[in-house]
Amino acid sequence: MNRRDEMAEQCAAFHRQHPEVWDLFVQFTNEMIRKGFKNYSVNAIFERIRWEKDAGGDGTESFKLNNNYRALYARRFMKMYPQHEGFFRTREQTSEDKPATGLPELTPAAYS
Repeated sequence: MNRRDEMAEQCAAFHRQHPEVWDLFVQFTNEMIRKGFKNYSVNAIFERIRWEKDAGGDGTESFKLNNNYRALYARRFMKMYPQHEGFFRTREQTSEDKPATGLPELTPAAYS
């Protein structure tokens, strides 16, 4: 397993636990598309989810929204809505060339 696969598995587990995050991601992204944006920032979409909905984990045992998932959500959106391919600008995934860390995701407890 490589690092990309490891992050994808972690993201998929998060997605199963918090499907509302995907719903918000699609909703907020579509709002920007309707406003006429040809490209937009996945970072801004994630921050809006955090700001407006406080979605995801509880902030004590798990982070609410892991920044590692940004690129995965952007790629998923463009795959599911191919008419919007390129809406989020993505980079080459170099994590495919890196070994999996085997480490669990950090939690708020790691930052005492």
